[in-house]
Amino acid sequence: MEPLASDSDKYRSFLDAEEWRFGAPPNYDVVNKLFEEGRTKIWPPGSLEEEVQNLVKTWEMELFHKVRPEDMKTCDVKNFRISINGRKPLSLQEVAKIGGGYNNLLQTSLPEKLRCYDPAEETNDSSHKIFTTTFPRGFAVEILQVYSGPPVIVYKFRHWGYMEGPFKGHAPTAEKAEFIGIAIFELNHESKIVKVEFFYDRGELLAGLIKGGSSEDSTSEMPSGCPFSKTT
Repeated sequence: MEPLASDSDKYRSFLDAEEWRFGAPPNYDVVNKLFEEGRTKIWPPGSLEEEVQNLVKTWEMELFHKVRPEDMKTCDVKNFRISINGRKPLSLQEVAKIGGGYNNLLQTSLPEKLRCYDPAEETNDSSHKIFTTTFPRGFAVEILQVYSGPPVIVYKFRHWGYMEGPFKGHAPTAEKAEFIGIAIFELNHESKIVKVEFFYDRGELLAGLIKGGSSEDSTSEMPSGCPFSKTT
């Protein structure tokens, strides 16, 4: 693996594209500050852990912000597949059809009336608005441990942010919301990602977002049957 970094962002590369989903390249200054203040590990420069962490951050940036698959430099776009908690692997085109990054990562088999967040009802734009409103300082990620290096990278990660904005009918709590999971990245001979598998409990995140009381500032109401709701 070659180290990933750029002049414009010290943790991400490939901040160039013909078309950006939200009109311009993303700026990570605020979430980088959140990451540096809240991380539990500081990996040595050039270490496998640092390289994996930068790869994950760069891949997430491309998945969420680049419109054209051909602009994605971390992936073998033709052969790339991603699966969540053992569900059917999806291509980049299939991920786009279900509404992109958040909807893909928060897939669920819960009945519709029990969903605190329903990917089937959200678009790429609406999901982006929901989570950037809920986490105005962003949603940071760090690598906690790397169990194996390329071509099959297995690692433990932590995602976290502070709920400083409303979420689906619930008022902000200013508390930290986080979850921990395991991921597998499979790379080809060109060090391009061809397969991603994530394993985590989405309820670990969502439970932290519905602690607040009812909010009229949210973009929509939360279903009353949500299994994590205190009123159920």
